Amino acid sequence: MRVRSSAPPIGARVPVATAPAEPDVDVAPEVEGDEATAVDTPWQTIVWNDPVNLMSYVTWVLQKLFGYDKAKATALMLDVHHKGRATVSAGSREKVEGDVAKLHAAGLWATMQRQS
Repeated sequence: MRVRSSAPPIGARVPVATAPAEPDVDVAPEVEGDEATAVDTPWQTIVWNDPVNLMSYVTWVLQKLFGYDKAKATALMLDVHHKGRATVSAGSREKVEGDVAKLHAAGLWATMQRQS
């Protein structure tokens, strides 16, 4: 049994579509006020206090994930312990989403929010 193919025969010339000489470009409207600030406002990663993880472990995780020295990691851990939370990183939404995922993988409670 022979199967028919919809492909052109080998060596046949196939018409190729070309792009227009000047592509149509939509110009984005200018953003004003709060909307412009919202686009430029970085996000922040927040680590929350929990009853599970040891303070030494939280310090170690902050050192390994963010490259903080022991003093900085300890200060952030103490903020988490005494204030209930600490901002441990900031940046674009994509970067902060990755940081939160890494903290979750390490067993810490973390969220992200827009910086105010």
